[in-house]
Amino acid sequence: MNLDHVFVCGDPALDFAATLRARRTTRFEMFATPARLDAWYVESGLVDSVSPARQADVERARTVREAVYELITARRLGVDFDETALAVLNDAAGPAPAAPRLTHLGRWTAATQREALSAVARRAVELLGGPDVPLLKECGNPECTRVYIDRSRGGRRQWCGMESCGNKIKAAAYRARRKTAVSTPVAG
Repeated sequence: MNLDHVFVCGDPALDFAATLRARRTTRFEMFATPARLDAWYVESGLVDSVSPARQADVERARTVREAVYELITARRLGVDFDETALAVLNDAAGPAPAAPRLTHLGRWTAATQREALSAVARRAVELLGGPDVPLLKECGNPECTRVYIDRSRGGRRQWCGMESCGNKIKAAAYRARRKTAVSTPVAG
């Protein structure tokens, strides 16, 4: 069921907010269909199964995602929360998340769409009200708008992930250096 969802931000709430990619440029929507939303919930590890989404569930998730992104950005920049975004998040966090069950094969959490969205919203509440706020950083790739938790030594992590953004930026810098070296005449 893997649909190329990426989990590099250090918290499911941050990864959820990052499902609208390249917000400043081409904007790529990861929740393009109900099946992609269902896959995200399962791939995130918050639930093991989820009832099939309808388009209304996708719209609700996108609304909550945008509120989460706005609140993360406000917290990261040290500005006041938008009241509407705050209300959207708190409303989504209100319903109880799905309860895990112990089965003969281990823990299993089956959720409805509202329960799965509540689990994400509650993670966002914990993150934005918790001790990791000073560690929130936006990716150094100008085209990327992912926010991640920087737990690196010295807090010097620059990219949301090396596989995605870090390698692209480093390869582009290498190509630029090579081009400059080739075009610069050697004095002799």
